[in-house]
Amino acid sequence: MWSDDRLIKLPILVGIILSLNVLSFLAFLPLPAIAADLLAIKKRGYLVVAVKETVRPLGFRSVNGQLQGLEIDLAQRLAQELLGRSNAVDLKPVTNQERFSRVMNGEVDMAIAHVTLTPSRLRILSFSLPYYTDGTAIITKSPTIQKPADLTGKAVAVINGSSAIEALRRQVSGVNLLGVESYEAAKATLERGEAIAFAADVSILSGWSQEFPEYRVILPILSSELLAIVLPKGQQYSELKEKIDQILTHLRNSGWLEERAKYWGLPIR
Repeated sequence: MWSDDRLIKLPILVGIILSLNVLSFLAFLPLPAIAADLLAIKKRGYLVVAVKETVRPLGFRSVNGQLQGLEIDLAQRLAQELLGRSNAVDLKPVTNQERFSRVMNGEVDMAIAHVTLTPSRLRILSFSLPYYTDGTAIITKSPTIQKPADLTGKAVAVINGSSAIEALRRQVSGVNLLGVESYEAAKATLERGEAIAFAADVSILSGWSQEFPEYRVILPILSSELLAIVLPKGQQYSELKEKIDQILTHLRNSGWLEERAKYWGLPIR
C-alpha cells in the first residue's frame, strides 16, 4: 500500500518527469527567428534584406539574372556603410504580401521593397527616413495627351483600390476611371483601346516606359508618397534605425540618392 505522503508526492514526481520530457522535446525544435539588432548584424557580418525582383527600376533582374535597381543599390550601400563591404548583404526577393511578415517574423533585418510610409503601417512597423518620393503619374502612348488636364472626359485605367484613384479624382475633373486588377491587365486594356492612359506609381511607370518605349510618362506627378525602409518595431532596434537614418541623411545631402534615382530613370521632385 502507498502511504498518504507518497501519494501526495506522486503527482509532483510525474509533473517533473513530464516537464523534463517536454524540455527535451523543445530542445530539438527550431527557435523562432528574431530580427537582428545593430550589434547582432555586426557580429554576423552581413545584412539580410527583403527586396523586389519584378519592379523595374527599383528592384528587378538583369538579362543575366542579377538583381539590380535603385533599391538594390541602396541595400548594397547600407552594407558598405554599416559593415565595410557592399557585398555583405543577403538579398531576399519577396512579394507584396510577404514584405511586412518577413520583417515582423524576423526572417529579414529590413525590407527595401517599394514600401510607402503610411500612418496605419507605422502602428505595426518602424520606418526609416524616406529615400525616394514616389506618387501617382500617368502613362500613355497617345500623342493627344500632353498633360493630366487632357484626360478630362477620357477613360483612364487604374488598379482597383490603389491610391491613384483619389489622386485622379482630386487633380483631374471629369475623368472616367476604369478599374483593373493588375499592371498586366492595365496594359491589355490600353492595347485594346478601352482606355487612353493608365495611372499608377511613377516609380513603376518609369520602368514600364523603359521596357515599352512607345509609352510616355506624363508629368507633373499628381500626388506624393514616401518610400522608406521597413524595420522591426521595438526599442532594441532603435540604434539600427538611428544609424540607417544617419546614412540616408548623408546620402541625400551628398547627392548620392538623387544621382542613383536619375541613373535608373526615375523623376526627381
